[in-house]
Amino acid sequence: MWLAAAVLTAVCFGINNTLFKWSTRYSLSKQHIQFYFYVVAFSIMMLYGWMTKSLHPSVASVVLGALIGICNATGNMQMSDAFEKGPASLTAPLIAVNAIFPVLAAGIIFGEHIPLLHWIGILCMLCSAAIIQYTPKVKENYQYIPWLIHIGMAIVSFGAVGILMKWCSVSGIGSLDLLTAMYGGGGVYLFWSCRKTAAQKREFRIGATVALFSVIGFSCYFYALNQGVASIVFPIVSLNCLVVVVLGCFLFKERLKSYQLIGIATALFGLILTKL
Repeated sequence: MWLAAAVLTAVCFGINNTLFKWSTRYSLSKQHIQFYFYVVAFSIMMLYGWMTKSLHPSVASVVLGALIGICNATGNMQMSDAFEKGPASLTAPLIAVNAIFPVLAAGIIFGEHIPLLHWIGILCMLCSAAIIQYTPKVKENYQYIPWLIHIGMAIVSFGAVGILMKWCSVSGIGSLDLLTAMYGGGGVYLFWSCRKTAAQKREFRIGATVALFSVIGFSCYFYALNQGVASIVFPIVSLNCLVVVVLGCFLFKERLKSYQLIGIATALFGLILTKL
């Protein structure tokens, strides 16, 4: 069941990333969309908690949840800046490396035993995430130092999200308390970041849609980490790029490259190995 939850997380995150990709075609602000999706998701979690009387926040859940929300929002913004500063062919594959840090933390900090066969499967999925996102294009006038800084901050931010999510799952913090604080803290952070720029109505509609998939995705993510093997969950979630590629074929009439087909096959092979 936890494996299905991890796969569903990857699907939800992939759909959201596709919506972000679609929004850039219409010059919509990813920052504003993120702000709206955090606000809508926070409202959903608060309403559900109030109706079911199951919201019991603590200092730990508020602090850790807000930190996760800020790290996730920061990672998305740094990734966007990195795409503008340097070669797209390397940006996404390099940022995909962030999954290795929570995987290592699962074994070193949280004491998970990772068999050799599972290690091979994990490496296959991580490599496939990089291969699938590889987009060879030749451009000039790169700003390499700022590009590297943005990539480094994105890797640290996304890696921290995975580690903190696992930490919360083993600390007995409830998913509703954590996600409410995550969306609340991230919403405040994003409001401060984009308070001086004008927003569009279309950005709110997209943000609300992203919020629905985000609530489902992060709920499944927390469940998978709580019930399953974190060292396997993290690389599965990183395969959300596979969903973006597949949806791109249908929505944007993109064609799968030969190396992307290899990446998809490698991902499925790695997923099978982790179940042996």
